[in-house]
Amino acid sequence: MNRKEEILYATLELASENGLKAISMSQIAEKVGIKAPSLYNHFKSKDEILKAMYGFLREKAQRNRTPGFSDMSAMASKGLEQILMESLLGYLEMISDRNMMLFFRVLYSERSIDPQAAEIVLEETNHMIGSTRSLFYALAVHGKMKMEGIDTAAMTFALTVHSLIDYRMDRITAGIADQFGDGEGPCTKELADFVKWFSLQVGGERHEQKTH
Repeated sequence: MNRKEEILYATLELASENGLKAISMSQIAEKVGIKAPSLYNHFKSKDEILKAMYGFLREKAQRNRTPGFSDMSAMASKGLEQILMESLLGYLEMISDRNMMLFFRVLYSERSIDPQAAEIVLEETNHMIGSTRSLFYALAVHGKMKMEGIDTAAMTFALTVHSLIDYRMDRITAGIADQFGDGEGPCTKELADFVKWFSLQVGGERHEQKTH
C-alpha cells in the first residue's frame, strides 16, 4: 500500500467514526503517522481526498465484482427479469463491498449538509442512469424491451433502485438491518420485487424467454 492509499483509508476510518465535518487535515496526518505538511504534498484539501477516495474505492470494488454482460449474445437466451437482476446484482456487489459501504454510509448521512458528499452521490447516480440507458437501448433493439419511453424507463429504474438502496442504508444506520442484502446475496426483497414488477411493465416481444 502506498502513501496515498494509506491517507485514503485513514480518512475513511476517521469519517466513518466521526463524520466528514468533524475531521481535519491535521487529524488525518496524525492517523497516518506523518506531519501535516507531508499530507499537503499528496492532497491539497479534504475535498480532494474525498474525491480521490471515491474514484479509488469504486475502481477497486469494480475489479472484484462479478463481470456483467459483455454483449447481447450473453443475453439472448435469458428473460428480461433475469437480465435486469443479474445486471443489478453486479452493481450491488460493487457498492456492498465493505469499504464502499462504509464510504456510502458516510456520504448518505452528510449529503444534505455537505455539498461534496452530495456531488459524489449525484455522480454515482448519474453513473447508473447512463449505464442503465445503454443497457435498455440494447435490450430494446433485440426485442427484450419496449422501445417507447426508453429514456424515461431507464431514469425510473435507476432512481428507484437508488431510492431502495437509500432505504436499506437507512435501515442499517438505524440498526434495523445488519447487512445490505437479505439472505446470502447483496439483493434486498424490495429490489427483487421491483425488478420483477418493472420487467412486466416494459417487457418486449421476446422478454418472456427464460433459461431452465
